[in-house]
This record gives sequence, structure tokens and C-alpha cells, in this order.
Amino acid sequence: MDTANEIIEKIRREIAALQPSTAHENFGHVLSFGDGVAFASGLSQVKLNEKVQFADGSLGLALNLAEDCVGIVVLSDEAKINAGDEVKTTGELLSVPAGKELLGRVVNGLGEPIDGRGPIGTTEHYPVEKIAPGILPRQSVSQPLQTGIIAIDSMIPIGRGQRELIIGDRATGKTSIAIDAILNQAEINRQGEASGDPEFRPVYSIYVAIGQRRSAVAKTIQLLESHSALQYTIILAEGASNNPVGQYIAPYAGTAMGEWFMDNGMDALIVYDDLSKHAVAYRQISLVLKRPAGRQAYPGDIFYLHSRLLERSARLNRDNGGGSLTALPIVETQEGDVSAYIPTNIISITDGQIYLDTDLFNRGVRPAIATGISVSRVGSAAQVKAFKQVAGKVKLDLGQYYELMAFAQFGSELDERTQQQLDRGARIVELFKQPRLAPKPMEVQVFLLWAVQNGFFDKIPVNKTKKAADDLEQWVRSAQIQLLEDIAAKKEIDGAVGKRLHGALESWQTTQGGDAQSNA
Repeated sequence: MDTANEIIEKIRREIAALQPSTAHENFGHVLSFGDGVAFASGLSQVKLNEKVQFADGSLGLALNLAEDCVGIVVLSDEAKINAGDEVKTTGELLSVPAGKELLGRVVNGLGEPIDGRGPIGTTEHYPVEKIAPGILPRQSVSQPLQTGIIAIDSMIPIGRGQRELIIGDRATGKTSIAIDAILNQAEINRQGEASGDPEFRPVYSIYVAIGQRRSAVAKTIQLLESHSALQYTIILAEGASNNPVGQYIAPYAGTAMGEWFMDNGMDALIVYDDLSKHAVAYRQISLVLKRPAGRQAYPGDIFYLHSRLLERSARLNRDNGGGSLTALPIVETQEGDVSAYIPTNIISITDGQIYLDTDLFNRGVRPAIATGISVSRVGSAAQVKAFKQVAGKVKLDLGQYYELMAFAQFGSELDERTQQQLDRGARIVELFKQPRLAPKPMEVQVFLLWAVQNGFFDKIPVNKTKKAADDLEQWVRSAQIQLLEDIAAKKEIDGAVGKRLHGALESWQTTQGGDAQSNA
């Protein structure tokens, strides 16, 4: 007499014999459909994350593989699916268009254009889900990716292939930092292309907007276009009103587009804005798929969701093309709680974090970077030598300043040396204040930091330091162009450049700096 398992196996063979004889197609029927999720039976050959097709032509993604049914998230908001409809496997993983043809375009999570400028003329497609490069194809991060923000490039440097988290409460300037980084890459690209240097490598940007208002995305697009940065950028947008499935897929689709550049020996920067909303979208999908949720802990696999995403950012070695994909994930905290579940997960995955403090923001320190908790695990390996020469003591000076400032609040009398340290730190804070959409080139940042470290701001009142630094920047850009070009070319401060820096700053003090000092 046949056992229960043998009977089940016979039934499966009989069902398989009734299926159409095709290499990839495996047919089933919809059991139920609602909230963008279909449950289907009969898809015995379906694979996880495989693309399936319904009778109305709409596509879905198989995410739940149970014994008796398959949970499928539907990729179209306009799908007309009913119980009993036929569904079939395609044998394909979900893929999106890739290539330089996407630059300057706005697409959705499936890579479909939503900017009204017609189809995208590319034949290449990359899988949305892909295994990250292993250890052997990678090389260490050593090439800088300059953001143009002096506080970041000096203290928390980012390298090509790194994953640096931008974290903070709502409305503290997280997106502004990412946009400034994209604008700076565009400006460097323009200068590099104009120089005709055959070794110059541009950095192309991908901005992934997850769960944002359409008006906010439209402002970002307009901003990039007005600064001539859109031609080097791909915008991938899945708004707050869109299907949660699109928000879930969006960062993976953007990464696939970035991987095309990396795999073809180019450099790319991807911004995920933001992964908090991505986690919420995945939680919604998981609940509808009837997966167990864990209150603040979300579904238990949320860590794997983000780790397999961020691990795909890397710098490949020469044997593998030498390309890179740099990631700037953004995470929103509640009341500064960096120990919450999602922030903790992503901090442990990334190579450092830039923490934006609400108190600093409200005090007018913008970008409001908290130096004590912000860190880059790549460090000075991602800096040119000139930065290492002028920025080595900056973080230490700032750390001492904040400690001494807390001590000085008690009203104790301070000795002269302590007061000097407080004044030096306060001037660095003023120097690091930087308006949005105004990234500074590396050579200008080096010039300003050298001036601070060598005491050229010491006689200027602290409350006039920012104005003096702005005046100095304007003066050096007009009167010392050759010196800036030499710093940019040499990427270090040797004896000759140091003397010229000293002479230029003395000249500035006698011409314009005197006005500031006279107000002391």
C-alpha cells in the first residue's frame, strides 16, 4: 500500500503532466487578490523573486513561497485580477533598463520614464536583485569622493566605493547634504571634461526618492536642472502615494542602474532618500503577505533586506574594471534616537555615519554635523595629501572646544591657553557653516583650513569669522587663481606652496583683512 508521501508525489506528477510542455512556463490560478497582493496555487516551479504574469498582462513578483500557495506582489496599480484567473511563471528575474541613456531622465521603480520625454533608448537591462561582489573582486577604498562640504571633506571623508550613512531627525538637512554631493560631482565632471585629461573619471549620480511627496521630488529635479547637474544624474522616484511595492523595489532598481556604471569601469554615486520609508513600505507588504511582524522590530528579515542592498556598493579592482559604486543611504530618526531598530541596523551595515543634530541646527550651525558621533571608518585613506596636512587636528580641536564649552558654562575663570582653545574651536565652527547648494572645491577648502590652522583668523572677532572667511574665499578665487590651480594639481602643500599660501594670506590681511580686524 502506498504511503501518504508516495500518494502526494503521484498527484504532483499527474498535475505536472497536465501542464503545458514549455521550458520556463509553469501555470497556476489566483486564489484571492486584494491590497496589491495575489495568492495563487499551482505554481510549483516558481522561484523566489521570479517575475510572474497574470491573465490581464500585469506583472507580479513572487515573494512568499508556501506549501499550498504563492504570495505575489503585483507591480501595477491598475491590475484587473480576479480569483480564478490564470497566472504563469516567466523564468525571469525582475530587471530594469541600464546605461548612460538614463542620465538626465526621471523613472519609476521599474525603470519606466515618468518625465514625459518619451521612451529611453537603451537595450541593456540589469537584474534588480543581484549578488554583491565578493572579497576578491574588490579593492580598498582610497579614492576620495568630495562632497564640497568642508566639514565632511575635512573630518568625515568619503571614498569611492564607501557606504556612508546620513542620519538625523526630520528637517535637519539630510537631503541637502546628499544634493550638495551630487552638485559637486557635476561641477567636478564639467571641469574634468573641459581639462581634456585622459585619466579623468567622472562620477555619475543616481538619486532614489522613496515615499516622498511629488512636490518635493519636482523641486529636487528643478534644482538639479538649474545647476546643470541633471545631465549627470538619474532620478528614480516612487512617491508616497504610489504602491508600496514600487517603494520596496526602488532602491534595488537604482542600485542595478549604478552597478552598470561600476561593472563597466566607471564611478557612480547613489543616494537612498530614505531607507526609513523603505522599511515602512516593506513592513506594509509583509503584513499583507501575512508574514509575522514584530512591532518596532519590523519583519525579522529587514536587516537582510538592507544588508543585501548596501553590500552591492563597492570599489572593484583593476582585473574587474576598476569601477565603483558609492552609497549615501539616508535614515530619519525620532527625537534623535540613533539606537532604534532601523538606525541600529543600517549603522552596523555602513562604513560610518554623518549625524545631524537638531540642537545644532536650531542654533544656526548648518550643516548641523555632530562631530562626536559622526565618523568615517575609511578615514584619511579617502583624502588627498593636502587635506591630511591641514585637517588632521580639526576634529580634535572641535572635540576639545565642545568639552571646554560645557566646562566654561559653570562660570569658572579660564586661563589664557584654555580661552585660546575655545576661540579656535568657535572659529572652526563658524568656518564650517556653509549655505545649501554652495559646494566648495577641494583647493578652496584647503586654503581656508590652512588659514585657520596657521592663526590668520585669530585676531578677527568670532562673530565676524564667517564674514571674513567668505571675503577671503571671494578674494582668493579672483586674485590667487594660479595658487589654487597649483594646489589642485599637486594635491599637497610642499614648501614652495606653503610659502605662497603664507604670502597670499599676509597680502589679504593688509588689503581686506584689516577692515575685519579693526572691528575687534
